[in-house]
Amino acid sequence: MSLLHVLLEHAAGYALFRVKEFEEVAMALPQVEKSVLDANKFKSIVQVVAFLPFKTAINALENINCITEGMVHDDLQVFLETNMPKAMKKHPIVLGVGDSKLAMTIQESLGISCQHTGVVPEILRGVRLHFAKLVQGLTQQSSHKAQLGLGHSYSRSKVKFNVNRIDNMIIQSISLLDQLDKDINTFTMRIREWYSYHFPELVRLVPESALYAKATMLIKNRKELSEDCLEKLEELLMDRTKAEAILEAARSSMGMDISPMDLSNIELFSTRVIGRS
Repeated sequence: MSLLHVLLEHAAGYALFRVKEFEEVAMALPQVEKSVLDANKFKSIVQVVAFLPFKTAINALENINCITEGMVHDDLQVFLETNMPKAMKKHPIVLGVGDSKLAMTIQESLGISCQHTGVVPEILRGVRLHFAKLVQGLTQQSSHKAQLGLGHSYSRSKVKFNVNRIDNMIIQSISLLDQLDKDINTFTMRIREWYSYHFPELVRLVPESALYAKATMLIKNRKELSEDCLEKLEELLMDRTKAEAILEAARSSMGMDISPMDLSNIELFSTRVIGRS
């Protein structure tokens, strides 16, 4: 019968838990998933073996950097060597670890059999959820405070030591411009597709994307287009002949009627295209 222990790398420190009746727990994974949400039920499955709090914020950062690289810090090595029971033939010991890279390193460097699949992710999910209740002397507030502090320190260190940070900003800017261009093209295609049911001749007269969007905002329902709008059209297109052609086309258009809801959606997309152009 295997004895399962799980390792949790928390912002406050390392914690080792023993899973009671591992074989039965592994066979009843759906029941484990349900019991994870109930603190009392979950306490009947796991038991705290040891907890090693980090001494300082710098110490916590050093440990988390090692974990993200899949390395075993000296603190973690001493913690496991001190608290992990010795494996026996009748009762082999298995250590559940969340990260596969770290699990492989622990197995290679310390000779402890590790597992990161099966019931382990569900057990770790429950441990994280009820961590403050499982470890004595730790409150939910202090747990969140430790996570927040370490999160800020870790993020600062990653930004500080990222040699490609300037390149990343340029890459992200180019990517953003490309995405905006795609969005404009997509919205324009939608506007042309929808509005062409109502006024198909406008695509031929105003082929430019931004001008087409502005023209739909100005014309709206083609049946309501009158001589009063001629000057506004001319000002928009900077072409008297084209403005007159639009007015004439609106009067003899083969397009279908448009509902207020469809017109409202077209105006919404036109506003987005104009705002991004």
